[in-house]
Amino acid sequence: MLAIWSRESQKEDANATDLWTGNGGIVVAQNVASESEVDAMMAKAETAGARILKPAAKTFWGGYNGYFADPDGHVWEVAHNPFWHLDENGRIDLPA
Repeated sequence: MLAIWSRESQKEDANATDLWTGNGGIVVAQNVASESEVDAMMAKAETAGARILKPAAKTFWGGYNGYFADPDGHVWEVAHNPFWHLDENGRIDLPA
């Protein structure tokens, strides 16, 4: 799935203002099946050397997400959307 957000909106949501000071700025997101999986992925990323930009928390839209920057400064989101079903392979299964 591809979702396109304005750079300013994403920069604010990811708390990435200090990283995105010039051109560019992209976030790669991973959707997982539960809030506890978000927490586990965030902890795994931090243990591997990532910098937590925004700790995992409930979102205004009813989901749960967090953001981190990898050692090269790329921003990643880990999210749980309770309104999306994930199939047995972990892929988003949207209704037709």
